Amino acid sequence: MNGFDRLNPVVQHHIVNSLGWQGLRPLQEDAIVPIMDGEDAILLAPTAGGKTEAACFPLLSRMAGENWQGLSVLYLCPLKALLNNLQPRIESYTAWIGREALTWHGDVSSSARTRIKREQPDILLTTPESLESMLVSESVDAGQLFANLRSVVIDEVHAFAGDDRGWHLLAVLARIESLLGRPLQRVGMSATVGNPDELLNWLQSADSARIGRVIAPEVPGNAVAVVGSSLTVASAQPALVGGTLTDVTIDYVGSVENAVKVIAALHQGEKRLVFVDSRRLAEELGEGLHESGVTVFISHSSLSAAERRRSEEAFADARDCVIVATSTLELGIDVGDLDRVIQINAPRTVSSFLQRLGRTGRRAGTTRNCLFLALDNDNLLATLGMLNCWSQGWVEPVTPPISPRHIAAQQILALALQNHRVPLSNWKHQWGALPLFDSTADESFEYLLAQGFLQQDGGIAFMGPEAEKRFGHRHFMELLAVFTAAPQFTVMAGRNDIGFVETEVLTEAVEGPRVLLLGGRSWMVTHIDWNRRICYVETTTITGRAKWGSAGEGASFRISRGMRAALLGTLPAGVTLTRRATSAIEGLRTDRSTTVADQALVVTREENGDWRWWTWAGTRANRTLSAWLPSVVPPRQLTRGDSIRLYPDIGPREIGAALAEARSPGAPKPLPFVNPKALSGLKFSAALPEKLAVMTLAARLVDTDGAQATLGNKTSIRAHG
Repeated sequence: MNGFDRLNPVVQHHIVNSLGWQGLRPLQEDAIVPIMDGEDAILLAPTAGGKTEAACFPLLSRMAGENWQGLSVLYLCPLKALLNNLQPRIESYTAWIGREALTWHGDVSSSARTRIKREQPDILLTTPESLESMLVSESVDAGQLFANLRSVVIDEVHAFAGDDRGWHLLAVLARIESLLGRPLQRVGMSATVGNPDELLNWLQSADSARIGRVIAPEVPGNAVAVVGSSLTVASAQPALVGGTLTDVTIDYVGSVENAVKVIAALHQGEKRLVFVDSRRLAEELGEGLHESGVTVFISHSSLSAAERRRSEEAFADARDCVIVATSTLELGIDVGDLDRVIQINAPRTVSSFLQRLGRTGRRAGTTRNCLFLALDNDNLLATLGMLNCWSQGWVEPVTPPISPRHIAAQQILALALQNHRVPLSNWKHQWGALPLFDSTADESFEYLLAQGFLQQDGGIAFMGPEAEKRFGHRHFMELLAVFTAAPQFTVMAGRNDIGFVETEVLTEAVEGPRVLLLGGRSWMVTHIDWNRRICYVETTTITGRAKWGSAGEGASFRISRGMRAALLGTLPAGVTLTRRATSAIEGLRTDRSTTVADQALVVTREENGDWRWWTWAGTRANRTLSAWLPSVVPPRQLTRGDSIRLYPDIGPREIGAALAEARSPGAPKPLPFVNPKALSGLKFSAALPEKLAVMTLAARLVDTDGAQATLGNKTSIRAHG
């Protein structure tokens, strides 16, 4: 019996007759038996590979065949926009068997939530933060709401696992399982994972008693053709490998203005999705395209949900248009049939590139494609480094952040909020086998008691005044939000919510009127309500300004090594370079010839007398090496991904001796210095002893494997200057 035959007959009927499918995709077929048998699973397939159906069809068959009643399945997503996008599709599937799917997140009205509590849909789409709010809410009987829960589906599971939100997600699921007294089936879905077995182990909370498997049918690889030497973008030819057409091209444009000209001129009549790496760049590019007569829409996280939805819906229905987006459109949100993806500069990871590339080539006879437009030499090199990794078939492993002590502290307080008490002994059992608490957990618990976050009475602890002071605002919303965002002001044009800007934009000195650039349009500030954090605006023809704080690490070790390889002559297989890009990389190789050598460590003397060690190891590895080599590295310098500044009053001999000492097995490996002021970026750090908070942050700033690989066995040093 194949997988399809195991499905409920009603589900089978609708797959064939309502959807008009001739058969299932390999992932959908392979997922049926294990999911219907109750196993945990990781479902892997490229973007648009049918993962949602692979999870839903067998779960709906179980729901009908085993007569599940009440809320049976949770469907968790990292973004509210993704939930809104998926809900109509999943609701249409549940209707096949007379069931219902509803959504609960921060934008859902109180009346809709009341209906959910009263009627209990069969599938509830939500976020982990909203799920925890149900657990602690006085108006929700969590035991009754989750009493019939059987399975949890986690969409874009890699986006959780690589972040503290993943630890939070697993901790909340563990508390629900503790409340119910039984395990829940866990099904994770992802398009791009470099270490799926480890991801499954993480999803199962490292519980060896759970049964699960990775389901990843073979799909055509991403390696295509050979490096092209076409003179223009238009002459780039896609390659056919394993039935998949892929066309990846790099152009060097040098400025935002030139990027606007290329996008406006190329591929007219097509629907184009342009990815950028910042909200500021999205606004500047959108404004330039609008002035060039291109129909353009904008999507990024500082636009209101309504504004983003209007843009995405208009784009989905239009032709001959462009939508400019940050990573908000990377995770599966449907914006209709795309003709082309354009990437300004390089995404930070191969995984992001694969997500974006997978947006195209969905129609029969079409090509998966991506046109890269590099705005400067550094971004051209970063693009080549990332694509060198991609062409070799490498994708980043998903690695959960180490030492989640701050999330553990948050969970203790959340449990006190949920149960109105925490036992002073055996309190960790609520989280089962989840490796959330390390050897410092008891110290953290004692700190919560000592500082008044918890108060004790007899053998129990309960929420204390310090927790209410720090996290109690608006029903403890600060305690239930795991990620930190900068303070923002809502931008209102009449009654329309346009989006958000950070405080700095409204407080810095300006000459003349204060004009913002938001949603690809310019807005003059007419009034600021500082108490309510609302900025009132009206349209203007004066050019506005877009500005937001930036975040994120620099290049990884592997991508930095890909950049080094590009300087040494290796270009990514299957990628076409335009004449401008070819000329630019040749110039780069000439300009930076003293920064790379195939078989030696390279140091150069700078104009100010400092030595610079060209490691090409990435930001984290360089930060690690700086901590390991205090005798030759000045402290507290700005960390770069390509190099480390060394003391001026040393020479190659001293540098070589320091490196040799660091290579020795017994050499000390201290963590980098962390300024206590930086702890504000670690959510809930106030609930940890400062020593543990500093240790937690420092441990997350390093890459010991990359540092060790950089030290390597090379003893020769090539010095320039």
